Amino acid sequence: MSETVIHTEKLSKRFGDFVAVDALSFSVRGGEIFGFLGANGAGKTTAIRMLTGLLAPTSGSATVAGFDLYTSSEQIKRNIGYMSQRFSLYDDLTVRENIRFFAGIYGLSGKVIKEKTSSLLETLGLVEVADARLASLPLGWKQKLAFSVAILHEPKIVFLDEPTGGVDPVTRRRFWDMIYEASERGLTIFVTTHYMDEAEYCDRLCIMVNGRAAVLDTPEAMKRHYGAESMNEVFLHLARGKQAE
Repeated sequence: MSETVIHTEKLSKRFGDFVAVDALSFSVRGGEIFGFLGANGAGKTTAIRMLTGLLAPTSGSATVAGFDLYTSSEQIKRNIGYMSQRFSLYDDLTVRENIRFFAGIYGLSGKVIKEKTSSLLETLGLVEVADARLASLPLGWKQKLAFSVAILHEPKIVFLDEPTGGVDPVTRRRFWDMIYEASERGLTIFVTTHYMDEAEYCDRLCIMVNGRAAVLDTPEAMKRHYGAESMNEVFLHLARGKQAE
């Protein structure tokens, strides 16, 4: 069995009287594609900010990549990757400059940065546009580059926060091919998405409702449990408050 790379136990976050995340408990295994779903305001973003060491929990416990959330947030940041819907890249920098900039942030040495930049440009087929500003690239190319840069430092886990928002279905499918390949190499993928067809691609899912984990299981098990033909039906069932006992 793969090692546990994320474990939370009754993890909670309050903002005054408002409970954004309420006693969240789950584990994620190494190499797993773990989907984290929920409507806007369900607590997903707050939970991710805690797991990435950007926000201190109010109560509960958690370890990420083997490090304690309370005492080792800096170590956590060095052992994870992160990619958001905006791709976390800079349009006014060239492709090459973006790679070097983020490699430097991740603390890679000059020699390693040079080697990884050359390798990544070759692998992604971006050699001819290496010195073009990122703004000039098609959206799909930016997406591939952003994902590759997020895992440039070979982290144990990469957090993908709605990484396919605003891209066409074909580009989304190609991006998921990259996710599968990374997972097969042992990288743990923690992904949020509003596309329910993408939820079907995950090994397991956690669906948040009002700050709590309403259900945690495989997509197939969820569909059987709710008598649904698709994850969209499951999601609508939960969002309407018709949770199973």
